[in-house]
Amino acid sequence: MAKISATIVTGFLGSGKTTLIRHLLQNAGGRRLALIINEFGELGVDRELLLGCGDATCRAEDVVELANGCICCTVADDFIPTMEKLLAMAPAPDHIVIETSGLALPKPLVKAFAWPGIRERVTVDGVITVVDAAAVAAGLFAPDPAAVQAQREGDTSLDHETPLEELFEEQVGCADLVVVNKADLVADADWPIVERSVTQDLRLQARMVRATEGRLPVSVVLGIGAAAEGDLETRPSHHDGGADHDHDDFESFVAELGQVSDPDRVARALAAIADRYGVLRLKGFAEVAGKPLRLAIQGVGGRVTLGFDRSWRPDETRRSSLVVIGEKGLDQKAILAEIDAMTA
Repeated sequence: MAKISATIVTGFLGSGKTTLIRHLLQNAGGRRLALIINEFGELGVDRELLLGCGDATCRAEDVVELANGCICCTVADDFIPTMEKLLAMAPAPDHIVIETSGLALPKPLVKAFAWPGIRERVTVDGVITVVDAAAVAAGLFAPDPAAVQAQREGDTSLDHETPLEELFEEQVGCADLVVVNKADLVADADWPIVERSVTQDLRLQARMVRATEGRLPVSVVLGIGAAAEGDLETRPSHHDGGADHDHDDFESFVAELGQVSDPDRVARALAAIADRYGVLRLKGFAEVAGKPLRLAIQGVGGRVTLGFDRSWRPDETRRSSLVVIGEKGLDQKAILAEIDAMTA
């Protein structure tokens, strides 16, 4: 029996993983794709975005969400049973796509494909790491790259890597393909910075491509044939010695917005809040006064984008909610107060 191919899509918060997967769904060419979506936060935002893609391939039964808890840390409890459920479908999916949270380490997930009952039926076709080109150009994957470098030069006995830098290195270093996304937001003069940041951790066997809104030929993303589960030694990790992957460096909470009357004003206010309090990621949906469509809100640092993704369903409650994600120590009370005042 031929093995089913699985593709792991990883990348930092807000890099465009879900947008890339929507593009794959809309251009699957008749292939039945099953999706495992893993989020950091309490709202199933990514699953909702995918189910709203407007394509017949976005079937609810083919999309499984693992919310709260990183997939790389809950392999036995969550990932393996989910894989077994998908493999028990009749017919089985043609290809499985796994979207990790922005905080996940990809290598432990690749290792999970050696699990009995999984290794005989599934192979890791490729690890796709999506990188936000504009964020990397701005050094967003580290809170203050200049300060980190100054500390490193001043005291070589200290470990100066921040959690964000380490995550970036882990995700790029495990990739078979790095999709440098949002290329339209980067000036020509900034590309050497982006490419240098990516290639210093890129495996010799891996490729790097530019993309805008995740638009790539499906054949570039699916069908790599890496069999990554048998190629672990070329994918170095900070945690190869058995060190724990700790998510205590990050936190998330949900903010309720209320009905939105002026989306552009809300976007500007959210961008200001993100800049002021060091918020890494905002994502969610909002009800706009007088509109039958649901507004999707996506924020990376101080960059907030809006777009209507689908009509509100008659059977659902119209709700305006956001997941707010950042490093430990976010001033949750102040952020919630400002968000509340924003739509008051």
